[in-house]
Amino acid sequence: MNRRSDQIFNEQNKNESAEQSDDFTASCKPLSELLDSVRNIEGFPLGKDEDILSLSDPPYYTACPNPYINEFIERYGKPYDETTDTYERTPFVSDVSEGKNDPIYNAHSYHTKVPHKAIIPFIEHYTKPGDIVFDGFCGTGMTGVAAQLTGRKAILCDLSPAATFIAYNYNTPVDVKAFEKEAKRILDEVEKECGWMYETVHTDGKTRGKINYIVWSDVFKCPYCNNEYIFWDVAVNKKEGTVLDDYACPHCNAVIGKRESERAVITLFDTAINQEVTQVKQVPVLVNYSTGRGRFEKTPSKEDLDLVKRIEESTTPHWFPTNPMMCKGERWGDTWRAGVHFGITHVHHFYTKRNLLVLAELRSRCTSHQTLLWFNSQLINISKLNRYRPGVSFPYNPLSGTLYIGSQVSESNVFVAYENKLKKLIQAFKDVSENSLIFISSSEDSSIVSASIDYIFTDPPFGSNLMYSELNFLWEAWLKVLTNNRSEAIINETQHKDLNEYKRLMTECFKEMYRILKPNRWITVVFHNSKAAVWNAIQDSLVKAGFVVAQVTILDKKVKTFKQVTAAGAVKNDLVINAYKPKKHFEEYFLKRAGEGLERDFVEEHLKHLPVEPNLERTEQMLFSKMLAHYLKHGFEIRLNAKQFYTLLRDNFKLIEGYWFTDKQVLKYEEWKKKQGISKIKEIKSGYEVLFINDEKSAIIWLYNFLETPQSYSDIYTSYSKATSSIEDKIPELKDLLSNNFIFEDKVYRRPKTEKEQEAIEEQREKDLNKAFEQILLEAKTSGKKLKEIRKEAISYGFTKAYQQMRFEDIVTVAKKLDRKILEENSEINDFVEIAQLKLGVEV
Repeated sequence: MNRRSDQIFNEQNKNESAEQSDDFTASCKPLSELLDSVRNIEGFPLGKDEDILSLSDPPYYTACPNPYINEFIERYGKPYDETTDTYERTPFVSDVSEGKNDPIYNAHSYHTKVPHKAIIPFIEHYTKPGDIVFDGFCGTGMTGVAAQLTGRKAILCDLSPAATFIAYNYNTPVDVKAFEKEAKRILDEVEKECGWMYETVHTDGKTRGKINYIVWSDVFKCPYCNNEYIFWDVAVNKKEGTVLDDYACPHCNAVIGKRESERAVITLFDTAINQEVTQVKQVPVLVNYSTGRGRFEKTPSKEDLDLVKRIEESTTPHWFPTNPMMCKGERWGDTWRAGVHFGITHVHHFYTKRNLLVLAELRSRCTSHQTLLWFNSQLINISKLNRYRPGVSFPYNPLSGTLYIGSQVSESNVFVAYENKLKKLIQAFKDVSENSLIFISSSEDSSIVSASIDYIFTDPPFGSNLMYSELNFLWEAWLKVLTNNRSEAIINETQHKDLNEYKRLMTECFKEMYRILKPNRWITVVFHNSKAAVWNAIQDSLVKAGFVVAQVTILDKKVKTFKQVTAAGAVKNDLVINAYKPKKHFEEYFLKRAGEGLERDFVEEHLKHLPVEPNLERTEQMLFSKMLAHYLKHGFEIRLNAKQFYTLLRDNFKLIEGYWFTDKQVLKYEEWKKKQGISKIKEIKSGYEVLFINDEKSAIIWLYNFLETPQSYSDIYTSYSKATSSIEDKIPELKDLLSNNFIFEDKVYRRPKTEKEQEAIEEQREKDLNKAFEQILLEAKTSGKKLKEIRKEAISYGFTKAYQQMRFEDIVTVAKKLDRKILEENSEINDFVEIAQLKLGVEV
C-alpha cells in the first residue's frame, strides 16, 4: 500500500519544506507507468511488480531504479560550468564525533554503518547548503540523514531493498503521533489474540506470569554410547554463566565435547511448504518470566511443554515468507555452515512456531511504511539467531555479520521486543525533516546525468567481510522484494566471485561515481578493517576509475581524531580515503598530450588539492607514486625515473621541512605556522607520522619524519623497532636504510641539507635498487621456483625501468615467479604487470 493512500498517514508531510517538494511530486508520472523503463537497469530487484510498487513511495523512494533522478537533479541541482566554477577544497582532517548512541543510529540494526554525526563534518567541509550529496552504497541512509541535517540534498542508492527501505524511513518526514498511535493499536490487537502463547504458571502453581524468553537447547548424541543428551544439562554451568568445552556423558560418563558429538535430528511434516523436513533437535530448557514486579526462572513445566505442543499444532490465516534460502542445493550461501544450518532450507525455519505465528499476525496489520519498518526492526532479534548467553543480561545477542544459530537459542517475547523498539523509533523519527531521493540499483549504473553531483560519501562492501545479500535475506523475504546480487561487489565462493571479480565490480562502481561527480570535486570512501589485498583492490579501483587519492587517514577512536598514514600503511585500521576528480580542462589537456611533458603540471595540480599544513602526500616518495599511478592508469609513457622526478621537484617547487609546496603555497604555509605555534605544530606533525611501517617506502618516510632533529643510532633503533613490529616486507636493515638515505655526521644521523647531498643519495639508491632488481630478474629466468623474500621497492624500480624501455617480457617473467599475494597487495607492482600482460597478450 502506498503511504500517501494510507488514511492514517495522510497528514505525514506537514513538516516538509513542502511547496517545492509537493510540486515535484505532483509533476511526476506514476511509477507503474515508468517501471518498464528501468527494468533492464543493473540491480533491478527480484520480486513481483505489485510488491515493488507497494514498497515504493515515488518519487522520493523507489524499490527499483529511480526514473525521477534527473528531474530531481534538474530541480535542485546546479549545472557545472568550469568557466564560472570557483570551488576549491583540500582534504578534510579534523575532530569527529562517532555518534553511536544517537537514536537514529540505534533505531534499526544493520551490519555496518557510519554514524551520521561522523559524516556531517565531511559534508559541511566539501559542500555548501543546497548541494547534492551522493552515496552509492547507502546502507541505512546515514549519509542522507547527515545531508538533510545540514541543508543539503541527498541521492542514495543501494542494491538491497532492506537497506534502502530503512534509509527511506530515516529520510522521510513522519507524523510521529500518528505512527505511535497506529503501532500501539496493532500491538494491542495482536496481543489480545495471541498473548496466551506467552503465558506460564508461577512455581507456586497458582499465579500466572508472562514469559520474557524461553531457552532452547540442542540435543546431541554421545560418540561412545550413541545416547542422546541435552547440551544445556551437561555443558552449561548455570551459576557461573559459562559453557564447558569438555563434559561427561550423562549415560556412559565418557569425557566428550560438542565438536565430537553428533547433533540429534527430528523429522516432521512442514505444512507451510507441504513437505517433510529433517532438522536439528532442540528442546525448551529454561523459562524466564515475570509476575507482578518479580522476575523468575524455572525449568519448563508440563503445562509449558503442553503449550509448545498446542502452538505447534496451530495455524494462521495470515501470510509469512517461505522462500527457499537463496541458492539451490544443500548449501545456500557463504554464511551457511554445516551442522549449524542443517535443515534450515527456508526463511521460516529461522523462527520458532510461536514467534512465527505472532509475526504473521503483526505483518498483516503493518500497512504503512513506518509500521513496516518497525516490524522489520526486530526480525533478527526474535529469530533463532538470538543466542542465549549465560551471564549476559542483554536480551538480544545475535552474532553480527553472520546467520549463526547457536546451541542455545533464546526465544524472546515478540510483544516485549516491539514495545521496546517502538520507543526508539519514535525518538528517531522526531529528527527527520527533509526528503532524500532513494532507490535500488547497482552503483555500476545509477542513470544519473554526468557531472551533476557535488560530493560523494560512501561506505562500500569490503571483500568477504560481510555477505550483504545473504544477511539481508530474512528482512527482504518479509518485505517481499529481494536483492538481485548479480552485480553485488563482494568476494563470495557461492556466487563465484573472487578477488579479481570483486575488483572489477568495484572499478565499474567507482567509474560510474567518477562520471556523475562534478570535476574538481571530492569523494570520501570509508574503509573498514580488512585484508591488504582488499585494500589494494579498493585503492586500485579508485585510481583506475580516474580519481586521484589525496589523503588516507585513520580514525583514532580514543581521541576521535584523524591521523594520516601512507597508502601502504593502511590495512590494520578503519580508514578514510579522500580523493578528487581532476578539473575538466586538466584531464582533457592531459589526454590530448598523452601526459608528455606534463609531470610538473600533474604535481602542481595535486599539490593544490592538499592541505597547506605538513602532509605525507607532500613527500617526494608519495608524489612520485601518485605520478606513476596516474600515468599507468592512462597507459601513458613514463619518461622520468625517481632521480629525474626529484630533480623536477627541486627545479619547480619549494621543499620546506621535508614537504613540497608550490610558490603560492609557501606564504600560506608560513602564515599557518605563525597561527599554530611551535607546540601545536609538533602535535600536528606527530599525527601525520606513519603509524606503522610495512614496506621500504613507509620506512623511509617514517625515518625522515623522525629525523626532524639529528638522532643517534640507538635512539632511532628503539623507536623504529616499535614501528616495525609487524612488518612482512623484505627491506634493508635499519643501518643500511640510514646509510643510504641520510647523512651520518658527528655520531648522529640527519636529513640531507644540500642539493648535492640529495643527488648523491638518489644516485646511490638508484644503483642499489637496479642491482637488486637485476638479481631478481636473473633468478626469475633461471630458477623454476617461486621467488621468496622479495624486496618490493626493487621490483617497483625495476618494473618502472622495464616499462620505460618497453621490456614487458621482463615484467611478465618476474611476475610469474612472484607470490600471488605480492600482486594482490601492491597496487603499483600490479599495475605494471597488468599493462605488460595486455601488451603481450598473456596472463600471469
